[in-house]
Amino acid sequence: MPNADQRLDARDLAILELVQRNADWSHGEIGRQIGLSVSAVNDRIRRMVAAKVIRGWTADLDPGALGLHLLAFVNVLIDRAELIPAFAERIAAYPEVQECHHLAGDWNYILKVRVPTTAALENFISCELKEKLKVSRTATTIVLRSLKDSPALPIMNGGAAR
Repeated sequence: MPNADQRLDARDLAILELVQRNADWSHGEIGRQIGLSVSAVNDRIRRMVAAKVIRGWTADLDPGALGLHLLAFVNVLIDRAELIPAFAERIAAYPEVQECHHLAGDWNYILKVRVPTTAALENFISCELKEKLKVSRTATTIVLRSLKDSPALPIMNGGAAR
C-alpha cells in the first residue's frame, strides 16, 4: 500500500490526519475516533509504515526551549558542477540544517537552518558552507517571527484526495 493497485481510502486518510497531529494516541483512541477496531487500526498503520507513507515518528520540540533562537533560510549557489555531488552528500550531516531543497531558478538549494545566535549562523555560512562545502554564494533571510510552523500535511481538507 499504496501502489498502482491500492489507494489510501478515507479511513487511511483519517488515521493519517490523527497520527500526524496526535502521534502519542493509542490505536484504541484512533479507532474510537474513526470507528475501527484496535486491530484494524494496527493493521492499517503497519501497512502504511511498510509502504513508507508513514516515514517515522517524532516529537515536536520547541526550538527556543533548546536555545535555538534563530531561524534562517539560506539560498545556496554552487557555480562548479563538480562540487554539487559532494555538497548533496554532506549537507544532511549538519544538525543545524533542518531542511535542504534542490531548486529550479537562480539558486541551487535552499536550507532551513536553526542556530542559537547570529554568530553561529555566520560561522555556519562562512566556515561550513563556503570553506568546507565550497559554496560560491549565499543569500540569507532571517525569520523575525513565525506565524505558522507545522510539519502537518493537508490530508482531509483537499490535499490528499486520491
